[in-house]
Amino acid sequence: MNKQKIVLFLMVGILAFSACEKDDICVDADTPRLVVRFYDITDTTEFKDVQNLIVRGLTTSGAQDTIINSALDSIVLPLRVNENSTSFTLSRQTSIDDINIDTITFTYEAKEIFISRACGYIVNFDGLQTTVVQDDSVWIQEARIITPLIENTASAHVKILH
Repeated sequence: MNKQKIVLFLMVGILAFSACEKDDICVDADTPRLVVRFYDITDTTEFKDVQNLIVRGLTTSGAQDTIINSALDSIVLPLRVNENSTSFTLSRQTSIDDINIDTITFTYEAKEIFISRACGYIVNFDGLQTTVVQDDSVWIQEARIITPLIENTASAHVKILH
């Protein structure tokens, strides 16, 4: 009777370990973010820093989350995976009294992609489009879509001319 318990225990142990996958560790499965590059309006091939840039993500309730506050020629923004659009305010402060705020909205189709059991799903964004709502003192002259499919963050997806 004792031998039968040992054999049964060994069989259950072997069966339990044989069901595991060897690649149960997820390394490269992140939902890509939107890469925006800023360019000079007079020479659309030259990068141009935005001084005192403040980026705020707008929620559906109207709240704002500050994302960036610095001088940059590019930014990386998260898009909402559970909606088909994401809006941001991009503010540029040129002096104490002069703050230019433009609102940019990105619309897209979110597509879930299964990676593996360990990683689960990621979301890619397809059909990217953008609209800019400007305040009285315009600083974003134009927003151009470079790549309408967002599946990695290796290159820019949107070009903003200012």
